Amino acid sequence: MINAKITGIGGYVPEKIYDNAYMESIVDTSDEWIVRRTGVKERRISADDEYTTDMATKAAKKALENAGLGAEDIDLIILATVTPDYFTPSCACVVQRNIGAVNAAAFDYNAACSGFVTGLIIAKQFIQTGMYKNILIVCADTLSKATDYTDRATCVLFGDAAGAAVVSASEEEGIMTTDMGADGTGALSITSLAYRNDDEEIEKRVAHRKDTIWMAGQAVMKFAVKAMADASNKVVREAGLTWDDISLVVPHQANYRIVDSAIKRMGITEDKVYLTLEKYGNTSASCIPVALSEAVEKGRIKKGDNIVLVGFGGGLTWGAALIRW
Repeated sequence: MINAKITGIGGYVPEKIYDNAYMESIVDTSDEWIVRRTGVKERRISADDEYTTDMATKAAKKALENAGLGAEDIDLIILATVTPDYFTPSCACVVQRNIGAVNAAAFDYNAACSGFVTGLIIAKQFIQTGMYKNILIVCADTLSKATDYTDRATCVLFGDAAGAAVVSASEEEGIMTTDMGADGTGALSITSLAYRNDDEEIEKRVAHRKDTIWMAGQAVMKFAVKAMADASNKVVREAGLTWDDISLVVPHQANYRIVDSAIKRMGITEDKVYLTLEKYGNTSASCIPVALSEAVEKGRIKKGDNIVLVGFGGGLTWGAALIRW
């Protein structure tokens, strides 16, 4: 059987930084409260004229360079975002134009913060059926443009970033076992409205702006801890491996308390987990590829390592993948 393997990885974060001192100046909070509750110290913020496709394009180019491929080698671009530049065209089509991927089909999809793992699963299917050989997965969000900076429960969490990966047909093992799912009974636990007008949704937002993100923190945390741990344990077990065989876990960087509780439930220690939460915050679907790219650059991931990628997001959704680097 044809294998699907990550052959290139890249990440991009904007230059502007909102540190906790700045957050203290705009909302009733403190550095001590933010760090204790979330683990975040800084978050990156896109410029006023910098949008999701701008960041996505930069991450895509880095992933292509890392893979040693040209844009014309890409057969398909899939892009995960909850903050698109347009409802149409898709961000994927804009990125296709920007990088000159003239041979690629392109579409967006929305699994919120589970987007990167979902993208790996989509790519694996296309490659294993023989339909495509090289697929570019891009995850990008300008969450700062959808953040209510009067709501201290959410505004301290979110930042902007983009991450991308090239997944190619390979004789080597790559994406080994995967798991994804959804629980729509929790759909309204994380919301950002588009055309829908919903008085109850608008009223519960501090600034009463329907386009901002609202989250029921406790409900999301309860779901996230179980979903991340269960999905991670499942992909390790189904690969016929144990946690001793896993070199690193790269989780969605949502909140330190969620990650800490999930890894305890997995039965592993923090030294096996790669975190970027402190300096970037929660950047939605791009969290995992940005952290993965950084871990590779720093030598935390080497060829042949078994890596678990796991995330959860709005929907509610979850996804995990065991990959061999």
